[in-house]
Parts: sequence; structure tokens; C-alpha cells
Amino acid sequence: MTDSAAPGPPSSLNPAELLKSRAYVVLLVLAGVVGVPVSTVAYFYLKAVDASQTYVFTTLPKDLGWAKEPVWWPLLPLFVSGVIVATSIRFLPGTSGHKPAEGFKASGTVRPVDLYGVILASFATLALGVVLGPEAPLIAIGSGLGALAVRLLKRDAPASAVAAVAAAGAFAAIATLLGSPIIGAFLLMEAAGLGGLALGVILVPGLLAAGIGALMFVGLDDWTGYGTFSLSIHNAPAFTKPTGYELLWALAIGVAAALVGTVIRRTALTLQPIVEKRMITLMPLVGLAVAGCAIAFAESTGRSTSDVLFSGQTALPALVDSAATWSANSLVLVALFKSAAYALSLSCFRGGPVFPGLYIGAAGGIAFSHMPGLPMVAGAAMGMGAMSVAMLGLPMTSVLLPALLFPSDALALTPLVILAVVASYVITAWIGPAKDDVPKAQAVRQ
Repeated sequence: MTDSAAPGPPSSLNPAELLKSRAYVVLLVLAGVVGVPVSTVAYFYLKAVDASQTYVFTTLPKDLGWAKEPVWWPLLPLFVSGVIVATSIRFLPGTSGHKPAEGFKASGTVRPVDLYGVILASFATLALGVVLGPEAPLIAIGSGLGALAVRLLKRDAPASAVAAVAAAGAFAAIATLLGSPIIGAFLLMEAAGLGGLALGVILVPGLLAAGIGALMFVGLDDWTGYGTFSLSIHNAPAFTKPTGYELLWALAIGVAAALVGTVIRRTALTLQPIVEKRMITLMPLVGLAVAGCAIAFAESTGRSTSDVLFSGQTALPALVDSAATWSANSLVLVALFKSAAYALSLSCFRGGPVFPGLYIGAAGGIAFSHMPGLPMVAGAAMGMGAMSVAMLGLPMTSVLLPALLFPSDALALTPLVILAVVASYVITAWIGPAKDDVPKAQAVRQ
């Protein structure tokens, strides 16, 4: 059983006939209705994660008498996170979410009973500083809630209906997390490998749910005043047109991202079976190692441990906006230490691989821009695209993400991003872990 959305009707159905049926109209209505509660749950889940991060790493140290967070403070929450996540995986139904070291997945309907483990493990991962993102848990939660809604309305609903509404729930949950419901939908479609008529069957209810989910996010933002939790970069420097030097830099950044991404993935896949054998004992130690990476960075540069901890979703815009205040040395160190923490986090915790890769790619690209012939915004965009494809293996999504994050510069940046993504994608295919290297699902309840 996998823990991501379930796009795909059974092969016995004719998609063309299904699109013309009355049942499909009912499916569209149900997908639209499901988008409302799922997006609401996703919004408040993200708010709870944000509030918990602020409390654990800012408010609590002050409440205990420190003027600011001590540099060693991350050791405590990361250790606790390891205990909670290991306990969830060991004792709750399912696997508490998919294993992020094995790549981004979007196949298989999440059983409602598995939501307990998904929510607990992902919340402990995200709120307590582990270097993973919220996209995979949100997709799993949306899928599980969509399946639950169908079962509550009609217990004997066909598997195709459950799968389609579960997929719509996943679309709604991730509607605006990546800055646009379109990129979220594209991420799910490319990860699931949908095509042909089957794509239309799942895409229309999914897009409907995503659109309603995006509207719900906007409405909840206005109503609560909590703000948006979407990834967005504003006020980026203008970029007019690429040059020959920048095309060469695209190749260099693509090669570098492929090398770094391969090391991260191979390290995570090597550690995964080791930690799984004794997860109650070893996962808290992995949490301490993640904290150690953040502490080492802070001590080396005088900057905050938060630059290494967390997914990088909220820190990425600040990194780009304040790029001029970062030295090349600090950028290299944050990329290295966050990469190490990322590999450790991927090996056993529960979360998504998208945002840390974006942050590491941006930091590396900005570091390259300290050399002649490469503007900062071009380096950041190429780094994000190249690192995303190295970690996710999704070239179209990896090209779209920088274009959406730098909308005013998208037309000029896209050729450079494409070249960097293609270089990274091809080299990763040559040197990265093959599918046969990814361990098959193992029982964790020994």
C-alpha cells in the first residue's frame, strides 16, 4: 500500500464512455463538494505546523528563560520527532506515509484508517524541524479524506469512484501549496504517469477540486488573517534575456545538481534499511544528527539554525530576497549542511522531498552567481529546476516550478532552466540510483 493519491480508473472501464455517463456528472459534483472540507483541513494543518514551529523554536526557549533560542536547542525537538515518528510507524496502521527516500509517489488510494499515522508522523516531522516538506502528507491526507467521503456516502461504491474522488481530494489538498493549483495538479499527473483518455477522466474532477481548494484557501486567508502558506517569491530582480555565458552556466549547474542529488539519494537509500531494523532506537539518533548539521552550520557562519532546519518553504523567498547579504562561503555551507540534513531526513522520517531540493538548488545557484557571468536570479532559477529534477525525476514539473516562482522573468529564464533541467535529468539517469536500487517495501513491525 502506498500513501499517495490514487489517480487511475480500472482498466476494464472505457474512459470515453465514462466521460459521457451520468455517473461521471455525479463524480464531478462529489469532487467539487469534497474539495471544500479537504482544502479546509489542509489550510488549518499548515497553520498548525507553522504555529508549532514558531512555538517550539522561538516562544518555548523564551518561556524557559533564554533571551533567544540556544544554539543547541534543535537537539531536543529533533530527538522528540524521531521518537514520535518511529512510534507512529511501528504501532499505527499503515506506514505513516510513503518513504521519501524512494522518490515522490502519487499512486494508490490511502485507506482512511491510515490517516492517523500519516497525520501524526508528518506533523512531528514538519513541526519539529526535520528537513522535509508538507506536500506528500497533504496529498495523502487529501486522498484519505476523499476516499472516506465516498465510503460515508455509499459504502458499496465502486473502486473506480473511490479512486477518482481520492485523487480529487489530493488535488484539493495541494491546490495552492506550490503557488498555483495548476503546478500542483501537474506534479500529481506527472508523478502518476497519467496519459491518454485516463488523464481526462481523472484530470477534470481533480482540477475542479483544486480550483475550489484554491478559492477556499483565499477565503480562509481573508477570514482568519493567518496569511497564505503558498510558496511564492516576490520582488525578484529583473532578468531580460539569456546570454551565451549563462547557457554554459546552465550546463554547469545541471551537472552539479545531478551530482549533489545523487549523493543525497544514495545516502538516504543506504541508511533507510539500517534505520528501519531498529527504528525506535535509531530514528531519534538520526534526529540528533539532523540537529547537529544545523548547529554546525550556525557555529560556522553565525547565522541561524533555521536556515538548515525545516523544509525551506518559508525560508526560500527570504533567501532570494536577501541574496546580497549572503557570502559565497555561507551559501556553499548552507547547501552542504542542508543537503546532509536532507539525506538523513529522507532516510526515515515522513514528509515530502520537493521543498528542501528547491532551497538547496537556489542556494547553490546563488553561490554560483558570485562568479562572473551569472545573474543571481538566473542562478537561483536554474539551481531550483536542476535540483528538483535530480530529486524528483519529473522534468516538466521541474521546469514549471521556477517559471511560476519568478513569473515576471519566466519567459527569459525558461530556456536556461530547461537546459539545466535536461543536463541534470540525463546525468542523474546515468549515475543516480536505478529503480532496482530502491528497496521494496519492508515490514517494519518485526
